[in-house]
Amino acid sequence: MADTTTLSAPRRSNAILATLRQNKLSWVGLALLAAIVFMAVFAPLLAPHDPLQQNIIHRLEPPSAEFLLGTDSFGRDVLSRLIYGARISLMVGFVAVAIAMFVGSTIGILAGYIGGLFDQIVMGIVDVMLAFPTLLLGLMIAAMLGANLENLIIAIAFTEMAPFARVARAPTIGLKERDFVEAGRALGFGPLRIMGVHILPNMASDVVVMGSLWMASAIRMEASLSFIGLGVQPPTPTWGGMIREGFENILTAWWLAIFPSLAILVTVLALNILGDALRDAIDPKLRSENAA
Repeated sequence: MADTTTLSAPRRSNAILATLRQNKLSWVGLALLAAIVFMAVFAPLLAPHDPLQQNIIHRLEPPSAEFLLGTDSFGRDVLSRLIYGARISLMVGFVAVAIAMFVGSTIGILAGYIGGLFDQIVMGIVDVMLAFPTLLLGLMIAAMLGANLENLIIAIAFTEMAPFARVARAPTIGLKERDFVEAGRALGFGPLRIMGVHILPNMASDVVVMGSLWMASAIRMEASLSFIGLGVQPPTPTWGGMIREGFENILTAWWLAIFPSLAILVTVLALNILGDALRDAIDPKLRSENAA
């Protein structure tokens, strides 16, 4: 099978889609993710109760016909809060990864294309960022900026820029020496046009695959920061915040922590399955092995 790096964009897309159709596991991940997105989008229609409505009479009730996943310490329906919490997790994950992908890829392409001292300085900064554990770096930034939705997104995006810069830089170094780039220079194309029109489309697939995998990481980080009180503040329902509330009653009300934990597990699993399937479909060597 021909290497998709030499194929035109439409033929390359068709080859990737054909490989994805052969990967049965990718459909499982897609179905799970589609169900979660559907739940988040249509939360007002699917939630059986108001996620913020408190009723002390029904405090800490176990799962029942009226409250399918039980109630929390304020008498709020866990299922409704779980459904609305999907909105926060998916939004934070998508927006943070989109920002990190755009900024990180831009930095990586510039460093790889310009090279020299600029590349060494930029990659040195990137290496320093990568030296910090992701959660620790996010915790530091969130603590400095303050606990709210906007700062949470900024903190997560900042921690994920460095990996995207690394991924974008490597193929840029090879692509800038290719014949089609040299032809562009001979025709008088400027650096911005060469990077945006010639280099970016040829390495965008690697960045997209990494984005799907890092979105799972962003959702985990959002839950972790919310768990320690540096995420979206109560009473807004978030999966991490629900786990923190449930942790205080783990021995008497197990459902409070178990169900949001399962929601995070399923979402991260779906994103990882899709990310692995995209990686296999885009990599010609892995695609050939799977076909064999």
